[in-house]
Amino acid sequence: MKCNSGMIDRVLRVVVGLVLIALAATGKVGVWGWIGVVPLLTGAVGYCPAYGILGMNTCGIKKT
Repeated sequence: MKCNSGMIDRVLRVVVGLVLIALAATGKVGVWGWIGVVPLLTGAVGYCPAYGILGMNTCGIKKT
């Protein structure tokens, strides 16, 4: 898997994921808040499968 998420994208994904998980853990948003695991993992890994399907790349590294 090549990196297809840039640094700002990754940081935002991790923050949103952590907020959603925290809200779910405290019971503020219900079970759907656990979907925050997805952006947390994609932000931590630096690869987004949806970006791969759509041909998007926010990473600063150029393809060779």
